[in-house]
Amino acid sequence: MDGKLLARAREEKEDIRRRSIREDRRRHETAYARVPALRQLDGQIAALTARAAAAALGGDPQPIDSLRQESLELQARRAELLVENGWPLDWLDGAWDCPKCRDTGYVEGVMCSCLEKLYEKARAQDLSALLRLGSESFGTFDLGLYDDRPDPVTGIAPRQHMENVFGVCYDYALNFRQGRSNLLFRGGTGLGKTFLSACIAREVSQQGFSVVYETAGVALDAYRQRLSWEPDAAGEAADLIRRLTECDLLILDDLGTEMQAKHVSSALYSLVNDRLIGKKRTIISTNLTPGMMAERYTPQIMSRLEGEYLVLPFVGSDIRAIKKARGLE
Repeated sequence: MDGKLLARAREEKEDIRRRSIREDRRRHETAYARVPALRQLDGQIAALTARAAAAALGGDPQPIDSLRQESLELQARRAELLVENGWPLDWLDGAWDCPKCRDTGYVEGVMCSCLEKLYEKARAQDLSALLRLGSESFGTFDLGLYDDRPDPVTGIAPRQHMENVFGVCYDYALNFRQGRSNLLFRGGTGLGKTFLSACIAREVSQQGFSVVYETAGVALDAYRQRLSWEPDAAGEAADLIRRLTECDLLILDDLGTEMQAKHVSSALYSLVNDRLIGKKRTIISTNLTPGMMAERYTPQIMSRLEGEYLVLPFVGSDIRAIKKARGLE
């Protein structure tokens, strides 16, 4: 699990718990003000519970069965008073959003399903920058937006080529648990790189894996700060690096748009190397051609990318322009 997202889920759960405690306090104050006998009964029940615990340890001479019977009689009278005044039987038993864990998020040390749902919510929010349309799925990927006429140079139609790319991405996502490869999406703008990244992210996330989407500029700047020993590297940058390093799948978008500042090449090498050493999978997308990448990055980086990543060239014409021309946007 992503530690930052889990912390966010726990924080939301704690907010829920605080609200539940406030509501429980309000209910008791209301009930005790209207029916003072309820306060007395709750005090007697609590005292009997303590005595029963002491009896179990040999500290109270009264038989446990006798104490339990007395407690049951008091609870029955309490239930009568609640019903008589129009309240449910469990109205004073805690206003928990999740009675199973009493809003702690854990049951006997195991994460409760309510906290798991909050984690999934946090993960979906974290991917919102990538899944911005809400429709990014393999079922909505439209191969009809690619030309079916053969390219005069390669002899292969863009649609046929992208059908193969789609198949690789689909298989990659569905078999993420067994797979080991990294992907490098290469091609001009508007060819579907981000869309297919989002499709993979959605499927992999739904399988329970942690997915982090980040632009190359933001990710590499965090690494650059660490390498240059900037003060912020101990704060937000360190937290981001931890997420980039530890997530099951990292989607690094728009490689090549980052500023050519000092330590950027070293930052990219560190990021790529950290992921490889940790055996964590990565998808990188770039608009740069192979020649442009070779000019921009060091031979060590290119060796890592070309040797450890499956390169998928994206071809065709700008999909956004095609959709606009067809009145699809």
